[in-house]
Amino acid sequence: MTKKPLLAVTMGDAAGVGPEVIVRAWADPRVHENCRPVVLGHPKILQQAIELVGRPVELLASKNLADLDFDRVNSETIVCLHVGEDEVLSVPHGAINARTGHAAYQAVVRAIDETLAGSFHGIVTAPLSKSALHAAGHHYPGHTELLAERCGVDEFAMMLYLPPDEAPNCPAGLGVVHVTLHMALRDVFSHLSSAAVLEKCQLVDQVMREGFGLVAPRVGVCALNPHGGEDGLFGDEESRIIAPAVEQVVEIGIDASGPFPADTLMIRARDGEFDAVVAIYHDQGHIALKLLGMHRAVNITLGLPIVRTSVAHGTAFDRAWQGTAEASGMVAALLAAAQLAPSPSNNR
Repeated sequence: MTKKPLLAVTMGDAAGVGPEVIVRAWADPRVHENCRPVVLGHPKILQQAIELVGRPVELLASKNLADLDFDRVNSETIVCLHVGEDEVLSVPHGAINARTGHAAYQAVVRAIDETLAGSFHGIVTAPLSKSALHAAGHHYPGHTELLAERCGVDEFAMMLYLPPDEAPNCPAGLGVVHVTLHMALRDVFSHLSSAAVLEKCQLVDQVMREGFGLVAPRVGVCALNPHGGEDGLFGDEESRIIAPAVEQVVEIGIDASGPFPADTLMIRARDGEFDAVVAIYHDQGHIALKLLGMHRAVNITLGLPIVRTSVAHGTAFDRAWQGTAEASGMVAALLAAAQLAPSPSNNR
């Protein structure tokens, strides 16, 4: 019997909703039909989340990866690789703290290194706090940049993805990739280039082909300015930067078009005219896709030598540890990672 992909699931910030959404997602039978998830984090935090949710789940934990029996993973048994020190246990729930920031960092780094070494087939991350990460001395804008640095890649991108059941007019789902990401809006203009647009078009075309099975993905590229610049009245970035990049993309064989005003392009994509959209900046893509399917959106990092997916929401400190967290995003992230992951070898 072919084994299912083994996925490293990082707990995220222990003071946030990550532990709870992991435990809630564990009850979904689709998860265990498609993958073998293993949690990376402190098992006592995970045990607290199990008690919060009120499910009779067995927890098996060890600091040694070799001591864990991955074949015991099922809806009633959580296997946990113990990462992090006991100091994280005293952090108040729903608060930014350097200790939980460091613990979240440790889990992500361990997951990356183990996946690069072949111990796992992919990574799924629960949300961490960027403020807590910085308070711990780890100055990354978020998961994406940490993953790229640790994996040694320079060309990467964040893609938000809605599976087909959330984007019914898109047979392989709908992806939105971002040319610029975690930066102040004023900095977008200095980071926007034809080369960056070309790179993101190539990355999204690749994942929609190789990961989601489309023969010729249709890529729509957003304009930067209102009304697409209105023939230069509201800016010339469309004619000067974005349109030339789209021409280059078409020349190398990718079915791309644009730039189109973002407000109408996202409607056209929703209705099935495009399989993927290239947004110019963070909120241009995030707001539209989250309006279409906030709780089922998946964050996928493109350009890495490993698979990484994540929930598309944050730590939700205001709702953390209250027993009300929504877990459908974690389920979607696990299923997407299982689909994208390489086929397991016999020994894994």
